[in-house]
Amino acid sequence: MRTIQVEQITQEVAQMCKEAAYYLPEDVYEALKKGRETEESPVGRDVLDQIIKNSEIARSEDRPICQDTGMTIVFVEIGQDLHIEGGSLNDAINAGVAKGYTEGFLRKSVVAEPLFDRKNTQNNTPAIIYTEVVPGDKLKIEIEPKGFGSENKSGIKMLVPADGVEGVKKAVMEIILHASCNPCPPMVIGVGIGGTMDKAAYYSKRALLRPLTVRNAHPQYAALEEELLEMVNKTGIGPQLGGTTSALAVNIEWGPTHIAGLPVAVTICCHATRHSKRVL
Repeated sequence: MRTIQVEQITQEVAQMCKEAAYYLPEDVYEALKKGRETEESPVGRDVLDQIIKNSEIARSEDRPICQDTGMTIVFVEIGQDLHIEGGSLNDAINAGVAKGYTEGFLRKSVVAEPLFDRKNTQNNTPAIIYTEVVPGDKLKIEIEPKGFGSENKSGIKMLVPADGVEGVKKAVMEIILHASCNPCPPMVIGVGIGGTMDKAAYYSKRALLRPLTVRNAHPQYAALEEELLEMVNKTGIGPQLGGTTSALAVNIEWGPTHIAGLPVAVTICCHATRHSKRVL
C-alpha cells in the first residue's frame, strides 16, 4: 500500500491550475497555426494571427490566455492500492484550486448558489470533480478549466436508436449552428455518445482532453469525427468573424447505453482549450 500526503496533492493542483491558464497545449497551438495556413478568409487569417500571438504572449509572460479562467473540472483516477493521508481527496483538490487561482491572479468565477444569491466564493471553488477507482497505486489528475462563453453554447439531445448516424450528425450540427460565433471559435468540439443524459455529457467533457491529432480508436467513430469536422468547417462560422476554420477538431467518446436510447452531448470549447495533467 503506497501513501501520498494531501499537501502534495494540493501543491500539484495549484501549479496545474496556473499552468493550464497560462500555457496553451502544444497540440492546440499547432492546430491554430495549421488553421492559419489553410484559412481562406483574409479576416479569418488576421484573427488567427492575433489568437496565436496572444497564446505566445501568455506563455512567455505567465499570464492567462483568456480573462475567463473557467470553472475547474477535475478528472481523477485513484489506484485502489493508494492511501491518501492527512485529509480527504476532494478537500485537497479544492485547496489546490483555491491556492492556484489566488496565487496565479486568476479570475474567480464560481458562485456558491446558482439562482437566488449567486455569491462569489472568492477562490473558484468548489471544483467539479469526477473520480474513478482503477488498479494500481498511482493518482492521475487532469484539470480542465472550462470557460462559460463556450459552455453556455453546449447542449444535449436525447435521440432514439432509429435516429442512427444521420440523427447524431443532425443533432451535433444543430447545436453548433445555434452556437455560431459565440463560443470564440475556432472551436474544439467534444461529443459524447451513449450512457445516460449525464454520462453522455461526461463523455463529451472527457473528449476535450484527448490530443487533437489523435482520432478515436474505433474506426467508425474516427471516421465520424473527421466527417463532423468537415461539416463544421463548411458552415462559414470561421475564426470569430467568418471563414473556413470554424473548428480545430471534433473528438468523440462513447459508452454503452440502453436499448431504447441514443444520448448525444456536445461540449463546445473555444480556441483556448486548456488542460493539465499529473501522475503522482
